[in-house]
Amino acid sequence: MFSMVVLLTVIGTIYINKLSADTKNILVANYNTLDYSRQMLIALNEEGFTKESISKFETNLKKQQANITETGEQQLTDELAVDFNKLKTDPADTLLEAKVHDKLTDIMLLNMQAIERKSTVAKNTADNAVLWIGIVGAVCFLIGFVLLVNLPGNIANPLKELTESIQEIAALNYKKRLHFEKHNEFGDLASAFNTMAQKLEEYKASNIEKLMMEKKRIETLINNINDPVIGLDEKKRILFMNDVALKISNLEAEDTIGKLIQDVAVNNDLIRSLIQDLFPVPGEKERIKQEQVKIYADNKESYFEKQIIPINITPTGEQEEKFVGNVILLQNVTTFKELDFAKTNFIATVSHELKTPLSSIKMSLQLLENEKIGSINEEQKNLVESIKDDANRLLKITGELLNMTQVESGKIQLAMVACDPKEILHYAVNANKTAAEQKNIKIEVKVPDGLPMVLADEEKTAWVLTNLISNAIRYSYENAVVYADIENTGGSIQFSVSDKGQGIAPQYITKIFDRYFRIPGAVKEGTGLGLSISKEFIESQGGQIKVESELGIGSRFTVVLNVAG
Repeated sequence: MFSMVVLLTVIGTIYINKLSADTKNILVANYNTLDYSRQMLIALNEEGFTKESISKFETNLKKQQANITETGEQQLTDELAVDFNKLKTDPADTLLEAKVHDKLTDIMLLNMQAIERKSTVAKNTADNAVLWIGIVGAVCFLIGFVLLVNLPGNIANPLKELTESIQEIAALNYKKRLHFEKHNEFGDLASAFNTMAQKLEEYKASNIEKLMMEKKRIETLINNINDPVIGLDEKKRILFMNDVALKISNLEAEDTIGKLIQDVAVNNDLIRSLIQDLFPVPGEKERIKQEQVKIYADNKESYFEKQIIPINITPTGEQEEKFVGNVILLQNVTTFKELDFAKTNFIATVSHELKTPLSSIKMSLQLLENEKIGSINEEQKNLVESIKDDANRLLKITGELLNMTQVESGKIQLAMVACDPKEILHYAVNANKTAAEQKNIKIEVKVPDGLPMVLADEEKTAWVLTNLISNAIRYSYENAVVYADIENTGGSIQFSVSDKGQGIAPQYITKIFDRYFRIPGAVKEGTGLGLSISKEFIESQGGQIKVESELGIGSRFTVVLNVAG
């Protein structure tokens, strides 16, 4: 009986020590690594890369290098040290920071897996202990019921409780605790187990707290943005609307968050206008995105620039990006719009006021040139010609500025009538005859017979062709030829002005119709508004203006207008 008791005691002690060793091994070998990695993550995520955060990271990195216990952990730790040293030299490298973050995550994952693996080993040890102790206990029971009646329970029950606790830990229930009050191996085992569970619970809680803090920080940041912001998930469900967005749309957060934006748009005109680009109609041509949105906000009409930003992420371990939602951003440009209106009105007023004295100057020049009033000498004639050129240039500039104010204000006044395209072209050619003769340039006109009438504003179309021919003369060489043609293409009339001059470099082709743009190195004349105004005038008549050019060979401008029905 004594031998059986000794045998039972030995077996129980062996398994208890083994379980205690397994549990302490998890705590010492793996939890410490998790703690070091957590401290390094905290240092890495602190705002700014300060000396304190670098020192904190290096301290925990050294501790980790001295606590290598798992296969592959050495390599990951070495790679972490290399990447961190690189990051210290270039703190702004977000890709390198992400690699350091990933290495820390890999080390933590490796140790968590080790905890699960060692928990399984401890569980198997506990199961074997229950089995063998049960067998020996049964034999001892047969030998001496009185002596052994309580022995299996004293050993098996703690082991069973330990097994159940280990299973709870493996199921991520870190609140589980062992309550062994005995000061023996079971007491040590319970103490080690409870310490491990407490540390794991603290680690889990710290991560959740950190995530909640980051969420609160982002929400506060979005609400402090002075422009309206709306966030949607991939199913177009509203994730957030900041206070400004709620205010201008007259909505409440509880009526929007978590709901489909199309459902909210049913009863809200503003939201409906904002999400039109998110719901294209099948078979419909792509809708031109609205550059500006006019909203009644702050007790006045306000203007906002709308931008829909798609959000794509690359999930961990994957290569392809995944669409996760959109952000609708409205930038308040009311102040700039008001300044633009003021500028347009100022230019219109100044240009209009300049026309009267300029007209008086031209009339005075005509009187000076009239010999009936008195003769002038050759030098005075040169001065008169110079003044006349400057006056004409100023009149042209003020005319362009007045036209531009029409364009900018959206109040282009058109007199659309059936016009003779031949007369329009001849008017433009005659207006440029003097400039062509000064450079000895010939204007060749090619007009076929039987042209139909064109539906256009005769004055503005003539102005456009005059400007195109003037540009062709300006950028052509002396003794060159400028070609002005008309072609009937069926449903439209095509005016073409071409030259064999300098041509336009490819990088400037798409910019020449921009306001105030002038090709670098070109003749410094005019305001850079002519082509921009021409484009607006032609497109407002339902036509098109195009350019084809090759540097060093010449340019060809084409105006297409509809035939009068």
